[in-house]
Amino acid sequence: MPNYNKVILMGNLTRDPEVRYTSSGTAIAKLGIAVNRYWRNQEGQQQEETTFVDVDAFGKQAETIGQYLKKGRPIMVEGRLKLDQWDDKQTGQKRSKLGVTLENFRFLDSRSEGGEGGGSAGTQSSGGSPSGSQGGGGFAEDDDVPF
Repeated sequence: MPNYNKVILMGNLTRDPEVRYTSSGTAIAKLGIAVNRYWRNQEGQQQEETTFVDVDAFGKQAETIGQYLKKGRPIMVEGRLKLDQWDDKQTGQKRSKLGVTLENFRFLDSRSEGGEGGGSAGTQSSGGSPSGSQGGGGFAEDDDVPF
């Protein structure tokens, strides 16, 4: 049976992107996006639902996001869903979290803060997945990721 894992989200950053580097020099950006959904209920009242999504970006895309984007800025993200699983050290329970690994992104406005230029950022897009890899950004499992 065929499989397909693709996510496209548009929303606003919930915090400034956090960019760190692996021991091999690969940039990793962690960002949060708030995606809002609006609808009217049966009584005609406006309703709103906000979904918060964690996104990981790698390589040049991570550096670009860290340089030009700040909390509150809109962004469009293309990527794939990734399930992270771990054991909670305090409770000993298994934990899991569904997130997105970024493959492409697009600036949605050209607002510039403090002279930092996005140029005509509304039409810019990144190029492809990092290092041409589908395996999580081009770093080995044993690389020390400083998060």
